[in-house]
Amino acid sequence: MPGQGTGQGYFMISAVARRYDIHPQTLRMYEREGLLKPSRTEGNTRLYSDADLEQLETILSLTRELGVNLAGVEIILNMRRKMDRMQEEVNEFMSYAKHELARGLGDWEQRLGTALVKSSPTDLVRTDQRQSTEKAARRAADDASSDPV
Repeated sequence: MPGQGTGQGYFMISAVARRYDIHPQTLRMYEREGLLKPSRTEGNTRLYSDADLEQLETILSLTRELGVNLAGVEIILNMRRKMDRMQEEVNEFMSYAKHELARGLGDWEQRLGTALVKSSPTDLVRTDQRQSTEKAARRAADDASSDPV
């Protein structure tokens, strides 16, 4: 049926306008402003994907519910895209760091396993408790040596 979805998650401008109770000219304006980028058929008909509809819902929520003007909407959408890219970069870095950490621990385990003096990684690290006990013992020894008898 014309104006309805094409069956692949794409909708023509008239169907989108009816669905969201907006004028088709509003959709065209959002496109001119760069807020929406629907694909086009060979006959130059706009086709809105599910992602376009999600973007439109965000735009409408910002304008209708929060009173944001189109310049503000553009800034918010750009910031969201940047934040999404940054989150992807953080996720990639965390994956890389986990991989390198796991690889590094494997290297240490291998080195400790072939060492002349067998030890575990915990033997190589001083705990706070051990350090404070050693400091207290040194202080007591210093105090004992400085007291006149």
